[in-house]
Amino acid sequence: MIPIELILLFSGGFLCLAIIASKLAAYSGVPALLLFLGVGMLAGSEGFGRLQFDYPSFVQALGVVALVLILFSGGLDTRWDEIKPVMKRGLSLATIGVFITALAVALFVHLLFGFTLFEGLLLGAIISSTDAAAVLTLLRAKAVHLRGRLKPLLELESGSNDPMAVVLMLGMLMLIQSPDTNPFNLVLFFVQQMALGALFGVVMGQLMVRVLNTIHLDYDGLYPVLSLALVALAYSVPTLVNGSGFLAVYLAGLVMGNQKIVHQRSLLRFHDGVAWLMQIVMFLTLGLQVYPSRLVMVAPIGLLVGIFLILVARPLSVFIALAPFRMTIREKLFISWVGLRGAAPIVLATFPLLAGINKADTIFHLVFFIVLTSVAIQAPLLIRMARWLGVYNTRYIAKKSPLAVIMDDNQIGNDLIEFTIPHNAEVIGKSLIDLQLPKGVLVMLIGRDADVLIPSGTTRFDADDRVLLLAPKIQHTRIRRYFCQTPNSDFQSI
Repeated sequence: MIPIELILLFSGGFLCLAIIASKLAAYSGVPALLLFLGVGMLAGSEGFGRLQFDYPSFVQALGVVALVLILFSGGLDTRWDEIKPVMKRGLSLATIGVFITALAVALFVHLLFGFTLFEGLLLGAIISSTDAAAVLTLLRAKAVHLRGRLKPLLELESGSNDPMAVVLMLGMLMLIQSPDTNPFNLVLFFVQQMALGALFGVVMGQLMVRVLNTIHLDYDGLYPVLSLALVALAYSVPTLVNGSGFLAVYLAGLVMGNQKIVHQRSLLRFHDGVAWLMQIVMFLTLGLQVYPSRLVMVAPIGLLVGIFLILVARPLSVFIALAPFRMTIREKLFISWVGLRGAAPIVLATFPLLAGINKADTIFHLVFFIVLTSVAIQAPLLIRMARWLGVYNTRYIAKKSPLAVIMDDNQIGNDLIEFTIPHNAEVIGKSLIDLQLPKGVLVMLIGRDADVLIPSGTTRFDADDRVLLLAPKIQHTRIRRYFCQTPNSDFQSI
């Protein structure tokens, strides 16, 4: 038995290496995901660490727990007022888009590499979801702001498409293990999973808010513990009745994060830290599980499938899913490029391993290689693609501030926001009092040429004014509407 001291030594060392890797990722532009996986692979049986690790059941269990906590944190950090205008588009990408991606990949590997159609659909379902953590971490590290509603759309899609991928993957496993399964039963399975997941997610989110606001604990440190317990219930209860637990926890986080709760800021920070810990532990463990020598064997197929996914399957799914909506070709092309694959596909690839189906080991290492290909090719070019396609917005920059208003033991966070008023903005020539800004928004300073003005109600705005204001995060979209929208323009083009 390994002494606990050595376990703690290696665990602490790996976590420190991963955190240092995340710091390097912020400067280099390489997603932290890639570096975390690299650290795990170096420590594995074929790396410098020589750690023998081949426990797919443990990896799957750990991956499920990690995905639950990461999805809940993603829901907490998603603002309803930002995603509401793009709800239909995001759901279309998260359902139709995922299905088209899986189908395109299935046909590709079936025709070229001898996979059966069901095996191809299984592979396609596993790699059909995008990774919110990889995309948003990279955008935030480079302080990238996208025009219009692209960012909330990408947030919504990345946070909500994992449940669809899970349901497709489980359905394909059922068909492979039981070829006599009635396809109509799969449709019922899908409807049941999504409906129960959505229902329990909303109910559990409301229940969380009520419990946290009504219970009065003697120790503040127990509130994060209570929230973790409620997250566990939000996943396990719908899962036990054949609902999608992943969808439930994301919706529960979304409901909870958009209502007032006690210790709101501390709970948000706690779950953000837990999500980071889960990402690091999960990626390190996945790196330990993989065998680099087997990656070399699947590299030719993996590279071709990865390039097909990036250049064909993902754009095809985006253009079909967004066909009913008014969006420019440039916006659709950028959404197509922001299709980074992450940890979820690798975790899903452990299900065929445990099921013992044919080509399970090949599929696992193939998925791992495809994820590496996606991250290595798409991530470094993300900002360049945003600039090239004209969706990069440099006029609106939100800077995190330590300012907070503390009322009744609740912390209501605010951001300092700095931006430049464009020449054709509708606000030009209007006074501050004419704007009737939302409650809680305070214009603090206006920079005009070489002067700095402290505004009053009669202060009028000019083109190229640099405005510094204090506002709750929930009001960011409305602020852009006030100061950056041009006359008779579509707000989506901002």
